Amino acid sequence: MRSTWDYAERREEFLAWARTLPRVLNPVEVLEWSSDKQRYLTDLRSAGVPIVPTTFVGPGEPFEPPPEAFVLKPSISAGGRSSARFEPGESEAAQALLRRIHAEGRTAMVQPFLGEAVETGLVYIAGELSHAVRRSVPLPRAGERHVLYLEEEIEACDASPGERELAERALGVAGRDLLYGRVDLLGGAVLELEVCEPSLYLSYGEGAAERFAAAIAAALSQRRLISAENGPTRSQ
Repeated sequence: MRSTWDYAERREEFLAWARTLPRVLNPVEVLEWSSDKQRYLTDLRSAGVPIVPTTFVGPGEPFEPPPEAFVLKPSISAGGRSSARFEPGESEAAQALLRRIHAEGRTAMVQPFLGEAVETGLVYIAGELSHAVRRSVPLPRAGERHVLYLEEEIEACDASPGERELAERALGVAGRDLLYGRVDLLGGAVLELEVCEPSLYLSYGEGAAERFAAAIAAALSQRRLISAENGPTRSQ
Protein backbone atom coordinates (compact mmCIF):
# COMPACT_ATOMS: atom_id res chain seq x y z
CA MET A 1 0.00 0.00 0.00
CA ARG A 2 1.77 3.13 -1.19
CA SER A 3 0.97 6.83 -1.66
CA THR A 4 -2.72 6.75 -0.68
CA TRP A 5 -2.31 10.02 1.18
CA ASP A 6 -5.82 11.29 0.57
CA TYR A 7 -7.36 8.37 2.45
CA ALA A 8 -7.92 10.42 5.61
CA GLU A 9 -10.64 12.46 3.92
CA ARG A 10 -12.16 9.33 2.29
CA ARG A 11 -11.32 6.61 4.83
CA GLU A 12 -14.44 4.48 4.51
CA GLU A 13 -14.21 4.56 0.71
CA PHE A 14 -10.51 3.69 0.94
CA LEU A 15 -11.11 0.72 3.25
CA ALA A 16 -14.03 -0.52 1.15
CA TRP A 17 -11.75 -0.50 -1.90
CA ALA A 18 -8.95 -2.27 0.00
CA ARG A 19 -11.34 -5.04 1.02
CA THR A 20 -12.01 -5.82 -2.65
CA LEU A 21 -8.35 -6.73 -3.28
CA PRO A 22 -7.41 -10.42 -3.39
CA ARG A 23 -4.48 -9.65 -1.12
CA VAL A 24 -2.92 -6.47 0.14
CA LEU A 25 0.11 -5.76 2.30
CA ASN A 26 -0.06 -4.57 4.87
CA PRO A 27 -3.29 -6.55 5.52
CA VAL A 28 -6.64 -4.75 5.41
CA GLU A 29 -7.17 -5.36 9.14
CA VAL A 30 -3.91 -3.52 9.83
CA LEU A 31 -4.85 -0.67 7.48
CA GLU A 32 -8.18 -0.24 9.26
CA TRP A 33 -6.58 -0.32 12.71
CA SER A 34 -3.64 1.92 11.95
CA SER A 35 -5.53 4.58 9.97
CA ASP A 36 -7.29 5.65 13.18
CA LYS A 37 -4.82 7.08 15.68
CA GLN A 38 -7.35 6.90 18.51
CA ARG A 39 -7.68 3.17 18.02
CA TYR A 40 -4.02 2.24 17.75
CA LEU A 41 -2.67 4.68 20.35
CA THR A 42 -5.27 3.44 22.82
CA ASP A 43 -4.24 -0.15 22.10
CA LEU A 44 -0.54 0.68 22.47
CA ARG A 45 -1.19 2.38 25.81
CA SER A 46 -3.29 -0.59 26.99
CA ALA A 47 -0.43 -2.93 26.03
CA GLY A 48 1.99 -0.93 28.19
CA VAL A 49 3.82 0.72 25.29
CA PRO A 50 4.72 4.34 26.20
CA ILE A 51 3.00 6.89 23.97
CA VAL A 52 3.18 10.67 23.85
CA PRO A 53 0.43 11.81 26.28
CA THR A 54 -2.76 12.07 24.26
CA THR A 55 -6.34 13.10 25.01
CA PHE A 56 -9.15 12.41 22.56
CA VAL A 57 -12.13 14.74 22.12
CA GLY A 58 -15.03 13.34 20.12
CA PRO A 59 -17.82 15.36 18.49
CA GLY A 60 -20.04 16.86 21.17
CA GLU A 61 -17.54 16.28 23.98
CA PRO A 62 -16.32 19.26 26.04
CA PHE A 63 -12.82 20.60 25.51
CA GLU A 64 -10.77 22.53 28.03
CA PRO A 65 -7.52 23.79 26.45
CA PRO A 66 -4.40 22.81 28.42
CA PRO A 67 -2.57 25.55 30.33
CA GLU A 68 0.63 24.87 28.38
CA ALA A 69 1.40 24.85 24.64
CA PHE A 70 -0.34 22.00 22.85
CA VAL A 71 -1.03 20.39 19.48
CA LEU A 72 -4.52 19.76 18.12
CA LYS A 73 -5.16 17.43 15.19
CA PRO A 74 -7.68 14.88 13.90
CA SER A 75 -7.29 11.25 14.95
CA ILE A 76 -7.73 10.31 11.29
CA SER A 77 -5.31 12.42 9.32
CA ALA A 78 -2.27 12.34 7.04
CA GLY A 79 0.49 14.76 6.16
CA GLY A 80 -0.21 16.92 9.19
CA ARG A 81 -3.36 18.31 7.58
CA SER A 82 -5.83 20.08 9.92
CA SER A 83 -3.11 20.06 12.57
CA ALA A 84 -1.74 23.06 14.45
CA ARG A 85 0.02 24.09 17.63
CA PHE A 86 -1.34 26.59 20.10
CA GLU A 87 0.10 28.67 22.90
CA PRO A 88 -1.69 29.40 26.19
CA GLY A 89 -4.32 32.05 25.57
CA GLU A 90 -5.13 30.88 22.04
CA SER A 91 -8.18 28.93 23.11
CA GLU A 92 -10.49 30.71 20.66
CA ALA A 93 -8.37 29.66 17.68
CA ALA A 94 -8.10 26.12 19.08
CA GLN A 95 -11.86 25.92 19.52
CA ALA A 96 -12.32 27.02 15.90
CA LEU A 97 -10.08 24.20 14.64
CA LEU A 98 -11.85 21.77 16.96
CA ARG A 99 -15.23 22.76 15.53
CA ARG A 100 -13.94 22.20 12.00
CA ILE A 101 -12.62 18.74 12.88
CA HIS A 102 -15.89 17.82 14.58
CA ALA A 103 -17.94 19.18 11.67
CA GLU A 104 -16.15 16.63 9.47
CA GLY A 105 -17.30 13.89 11.86
CA ARG A 106 -13.80 13.26 13.16
CA THR A 107 -12.42 12.94 16.67
CA ALA A 108 -9.72 15.41 17.69
CA MET A 109 -6.60 14.58 19.66
CA VAL A 110 -4.65 16.84 21.98
CA GLN A 111 -0.95 16.35 22.72
CA PRO A 112 1.64 18.54 24.46
CA PHE A 113 3.75 20.70 22.17
CA LEU A 114 7.33 19.63 22.86
CA GLY A 115 8.99 22.52 21.08
CA GLU A 116 11.02 21.85 17.96
CA ALA A 117 11.87 18.38 19.22
CA VAL A 118 13.48 15.92 16.81
CA GLU A 119 11.69 12.67 16.12
CA THR A 120 13.37 9.35 15.40
CA GLY A 121 11.74 7.29 12.67
CA LEU A 122 12.66 3.60 12.57
CA VAL A 123 11.80 1.84 9.30
CA TYR A 124 11.17 -1.91 9.30
CA ILE A 125 10.97 -4.12 6.23
CA ALA A 126 9.69 -7.70 6.57
CA GLY A 127 10.07 -7.51 10.33
CA GLU A 128 13.69 -6.35 10.35
CA LEU A 129 15.08 -2.89 11.04
CA SER A 130 16.17 -1.45 7.71
CA HIS A 131 17.29 2.08 8.65
CA ALA A 132 16.45 5.05 10.82
CA VAL A 133 16.18 8.80 10.38
CA ARG A 134 16.01 11.88 12.56
CA ARG A 135 13.15 14.15 11.52
CA SER A 136 12.36 17.74 12.40
CA VAL A 137 8.88 18.77 11.27
CA PRO A 138 7.99 22.33 12.29
CA LEU A 139 4.26 22.36 13.04
CA PRO A 140 2.55 25.61 12.02
CA ARG A 141 0.43 27.74 14.26
CA ALA A 142 -3.25 27.94 13.42
CA GLY A 143 -3.85 29.71 10.12
CA GLU A 144 -0.19 29.66 9.04
CA ARG A 145 -0.28 26.59 6.83
CA HIS A 146 -0.16 27.21 3.07
CA VAL A 147 1.17 23.88 1.75
CA LEU A 148 -0.27 20.37 1.39
CA TYR A 149 2.69 18.69 3.10
CA LEU A 150 4.88 20.15 5.79
CA GLU A 151 8.57 20.53 5.06
CA GLU A 152 10.86 18.16 6.92
CA GLU A 153 14.51 18.25 7.88
CA ILE A 154 15.79 14.67 7.66
CA GLU A 155 19.09 12.94 8.25
CA ALA A 156 20.09 9.30 8.51
CA CYS A 157 20.97 8.02 11.97
CA ASP A 158 21.65 4.89 13.99
CA ALA A 159 18.81 3.84 16.28
CA SER A 160 19.79 3.08 19.86
CA PRO A 161 19.04 -0.33 21.42
CA GLY A 162 16.35 1.34 23.53
CA GLU A 163 14.71 2.90 20.49
CA ARG A 164 14.74 -0.43 18.68
CA GLU A 165 13.21 -2.21 21.65
CA LEU A 166 10.42 0.34 21.94
CA ALA A 167 9.71 0.34 18.20
CA GLU A 168 9.54 -3.44 18.10
CA ARG A 169 7.15 -3.53 21.04
CA ALA A 170 4.86 -1.16 19.15
CA LEU A 171 5.06 -3.22 15.96
CA GLY A 172 4.25 -6.32 17.99
CA VAL A 173 0.90 -4.79 18.93
CA ALA A 174 0.17 -4.21 15.23
CA GLY A 175 0.39 -7.96 14.62
CA ARG A 176 2.24 -10.24 12.27
CA ASP A 177 2.57 -10.36 8.49
CA LEU A 178 3.75 -6.76 8.17
CA LEU A 179 5.63 -6.04 4.96
CA TYR A 180 6.67 -2.59 6.13
CA GLY A 181 6.29 -0.14 8.96
CA ARG A 182 7.69 3.04 10.45
CA VAL A 183 7.66 3.89 14.13
CA ASP A 184 8.09 7.55 15.10
CA LEU A 185 9.49 8.13 18.58
CA LEU A 186 9.61 11.37 20.52
CA GLY A 187 10.88 11.82 24.05
CA GLY A 188 11.16 8.09 24.72
CA ALA A 189 7.57 7.39 23.63
CA VAL A 190 5.68 6.45 20.48
CA LEU A 191 4.36 9.47 18.62
CA GLU A 192 2.97 7.57 15.63
CA LEU A 193 2.95 4.01 14.33
CA GLU A 194 2.90 4.18 10.55
CA VAL A 195 1.87 0.84 9.04
CA CYS A 196 -0.72 2.07 6.54
CA GLU A 197 0.89 4.38 3.95
CA PRO A 198 4.11 5.78 5.40
CA SER A 199 7.00 7.51 3.78
CA LEU A 200 9.78 4.96 4.17
CA TYR A 201 12.69 7.33 3.41
CA LEU A 202 14.36 4.64 1.33
CA SER A 203 17.02 7.02 0.06
CA TYR A 204 18.31 7.47 3.63
CA GLY A 205 19.18 3.82 4.15
CA GLU A 206 21.94 2.16 2.15
CA GLY A 207 20.40 -0.74 0.24
CA ALA A 208 16.92 0.04 1.62
CA ALA A 209 15.21 0.21 -1.79
CA GLU A 210 16.72 -3.15 -2.74
CA ARG A 211 15.62 -4.68 0.57
CA PHE A 212 12.10 -3.42 0.06
CA ALA A 213 11.97 -4.74 -3.51
CA ALA A 214 13.26 -8.14 -2.32
CA ALA A 215 10.61 -8.24 0.42
CA ILE A 216 7.85 -7.50 -2.12
CA ALA A 217 9.22 -10.18 -4.46
CA ALA A 218 9.32 -12.69 -1.59
CA ALA A 219 5.71 -11.90 -0.68
CA LEU A 220 4.63 -12.41 -4.29
CA SER A 221 6.54 -15.69 -4.49
CA GLN A 222 4.85 -16.92 -1.33
CA ARG A 223 1.46 -16.07 -2.82
CA ARG A 224 2.28 -18.00 -5.99
CA LEU A 225 3.33 -20.99 -3.89
CA ILE A 226 0.11 -20.93 -1.88
CA SER A 227 -1.95 -20.49 -5.06
CA ALA A 228 -0.24 -23.47 -6.68
CA GLU A 229 -0.95 -25.62 -3.65
CA ASN A 230 -4.60 -24.55 -3.42
CA GLY A 231 -5.49 -24.51 -7.10
CA PRO A 232 -6.40 -21.62 -9.43
CA THR A 233 -7.10 -18.21 -7.95
CA ARG A 234 -8.27 -14.99 -9.53
CA SER A 235 -5.50 -12.72 -10.70
CA GLN A 236 -4.47 -9.52 -8.93
